[in-house]
Amino acid sequence: MKLWSLNGNWQQLDGGAMFGNAPRTMWEKWTPPDEHNRIRLACRALLASPLQGKTVLFETGVGAFFEPKLRQRYGIAEDRHVLLDSLHEAGFSHEDIDAVVLSHLHFDHAGGLLAPWEEGKPLSLLFPNATYIVGRQHWQRAQHPHPRDRASFIPELPGMLQASGRLELIDGEYSASLGEAVRFTFSHGHTPGLMLAEIRGEHIVDGQAHGGVVFCADLIPGRFWVHVPITMGYDRNAELLVDEKSVFLEDCLARDVRLFFTHDTDCALAQLTRDDKGRFGVAQELAALQALPLSDI
Repeated sequence: MKLWSLNGNWQQLDGGAMFGNAPRTMWEKWTPPDEHNRIRLACRALLASPLQGKTVLFETGVGAFFEPKLRQRYGIAEDRHVLLDSLHEAGFSHEDIDAVVLSHLHFDHAGGLLAPWEEGKPLSLLFPNATYIVGRQHWQRAQHPHPRDRASFIPELPGMLQASGRLELIDGEYSASLGEAVRFTFSHGHTPGLMLAEIRGEHIVDGQAHGGVVFCADLIPGRFWVHVPITMGYDRNAELLVDEKSVFLEDCLARDVRLFFTHDTDCALAQLTRDDKGRFGVAQELAALQALPLSDI
């Protein structure tokens, strides 16, 4: 199996919102804001092939479905669908994808499912041969969002996914489409039912897979959020997220699971570390993956 990190459209969001109650004097050293207090964020996807004999895409980024006014609001500079270009550079097209795994359905993670905006044309789905894999609890949230996060969802998307006939909802650790090659766990601090997908390593100890790669989604958007107390203002329950993150990181460290970051501007993959004071950090950072064998991680 080989892995690719695929850049999607970049976005800019308020730095204070991205770092929650961390003071600007701290986070501006990590990622300097622009004149509007916005920081630049990647919307990076992970491609794995062959995985259970399939070509599997983990998330799709924000895409280019927004009309120009909203594209400007969220700091999306490109009007083309960058993920499609990245797929092409890796030797694939969106028609080649057999499964799309979605941690959740916020627009900056699922908007890339949609074709680029064209005036006067309705939204339309890409990836016509893919099974769309979503956690069941989050699916319910997307259909009935809370007023606090309603703007994070694309109202038309759940109906379009259901109408495709290719939607698979996940309740447990594994999916029918991907078998035991991908293990799912769930987090609720950012949004109910956020699904964390781990491509399992092949080294088994006491029945547990060691090695492998986990798509951290918005539980840990990038390296700076590995520090347990750092959360986002967008998180629905910061204290719950901190508790979930602690358990998640302990497990990843014990099993040497690498962390894949979707929003980090400069790091796609890293090894988790912990110093003598108990603080988590990262090492062996990779800015990009280009047909990297899983066995080499």
